[in-house]
Amino acid sequence: MPKRTLLMTLTALLIGAAAAADLPDAQALLDQGKWQEAANLAGSFKTAEGYALAAQAYTLGAALVPDNQKKAQFQQAQALARQGIAADANSANAHFELARADGRLAQYSGILQSLGLAGEVKRELDTAIKLNKNLAGAYVALGLWHAELTAKGFITTQATGARRDQIAPNFEKAIALEPNVASHKMEYANALLLQNNKAAAREQLQKMVTIPAVTFWQKRDLETSKAKLASLK
Repeated sequence: MPKRTLLMTLTALLIGAAAAADLPDAQALLDQGKWQEAANLAGSFKTAEGYALAAQAYTLGAALVPDNQKKAQFQQAQALARQGIAADANSANAHFELARADGRLAQYSGILQSLGLAGEVKRELDTAIKLNKNLAGAYVALGLWHAELTAKGFITTQATGARRDQIAPNFEKAIALEPNVASHKMEYANALLLQNNKAAAREQLQKMVTIPAVTFWQKRDLETSKAKLASLK
């Protein structure tokens, strides 16, 4: 085969392979811990769900980068989620990922900016749930939102409308929707610890560590939770 024909054939095959890639391929990369590759592939689709998955990849990947790079990770996740909303305002996942990125960024912001971000987190989570009432992750995030803000004191609680009596119902809803997702129980334990309820947190972690870990992130969560459970005994 002439070199020119061979080159054209190889190019066509590569283009075909790229075109054949889909969101599950990006998700598979993310499940392996290859967050950068997952983000690049998911973002290349230029769809709301692709941008949402890319945003998730950056948020998860922040756990693996140096501390001085974490804020930039969350800012990129925020930007990607906003691109997802621009592509389709009815994407529950894009709204959820924006809320998640905002929540992480609030940790790096001053009190006034963090309160503003807290407001946006609540609005985006409410929107995500309105668009998809079965989006368990949004209920988890909402439960954490109430837990974190009420733990910060009266002023923050009054400014945001966070309520302690909304922590358990949101986590229970998420767990009812996805009973075998270990991270929901792990985050519930984190929320309970913010409320100084060590006994209930230990109970959630004991349930969490019995669930098999398959993905890279699940395995990390399992090891973290085992260590936290040991510290609570």
